[in-house]
Amino acid sequence: MKATGIVRRIDDLGRVVIPKEIRRTLRIKEGTPLEIFTDREGEVILKKYSPIGELSIFAREYAEALAQTTGYLSCITDHDQVVAAAGSMSKEFMGKEISKELEEMISNRENICADYTQSKRIPLVDDQKEDIFAQAIWPIICAGDAIGAVALMGRTEKDTMGETERKLVQTAAGFLGRQMEQ
Repeated sequence: MKATGIVRRIDDLGRVVIPKEIRRTLRIKEGTPLEIFTDREGEVILKKYSPIGELSIFAREYAEALAQTTGYLSCITDHDQVVAAAGSMSKEFMGKEISKELEEMISNRENICADYTQSKRIPLVDDQKEDIFAQAIWPIICAGDAIGAVALMGRTEKDTMGETERKLVQTAAGFLGRQMEQ
């Protein structure tokens, strides 16, 4: 754990303010769910809650099935990071923070299906090194909230995303969203 040197008092309603600099760095916005942990030494730990994280094993298996079926790189994200990745170059994406563009796309509930001839493509993660020539991305909606996305990505100019890939990511996102509701 890293000390910040910032001290805050709890108000009469039991609230404490997380400083703006920390919220910005950790991408904590109004409405971001936080999970509360305590330990035996009396520490209170706040961690961003990821509902998809609870399905991480299931999400990983789903990503592997998508990658095997399509031959494309497959990723499943929550609203902060890639929680499951499968296919060629998946290690480059696993556990990385998602890009601001993807975060915005998820919040706006937008989807993408584009190849290298279209400028609509976005980076999946902040420090993405590999060029992506084609991608299909669909937001995961759970109980009315956009909580993540399913993405298929092609890494060569020959790769194209069509109606089949769009339907695959839409189906995967819908299925994962319903699994979260149960």
